[in-house]
Amino acid sequence: MSTTTPQPSPSLEDLVARLHDAALTILVRTCKTELDRAGPDELEAVCVAMRARARPAMEQLLDDLREAPSVAKAAFQVAALDMAQAGMQVLRKPSQPQA
Repeated sequence: MSTTTPQPSPSLEDLVARLHDAALTILVRTCKTELDRAGPDELEAVCVAMRARARPAMEQLLDDLREAPSVAKAAFQVAALDMAQAGMQVLRKPSQPQA
C-alpha cells in the first residue's frame, strides 16, 4: 500500500510566475517574426500591455478557480492567452507612418 504525501498548493507568487511564463511562451511561439523585427521601444510597449492585462487576468483566474476548481487548467490557459493577446495586439497593430 502506497501513501502519497499531499503536495502543497502553489503560492500566489508561484501562480503569478507560472502565468507570466505561460503568457510569454505563447507570445514568443505565436509572434516570433514580429518579435525578431521589433525594436526596443516596441518590445517595451509589448511588456507594458501584458503587465496592464496581468492583474485583470489573474483576478479572473482566481475567481474562476473559486467558482469552478474543476476547470483550473482551462482557466489558467485562458488567463495566459489573455495576457499574451495584449502583447500580440501591440506587435500586430498597423505601423504608424514616420513624419
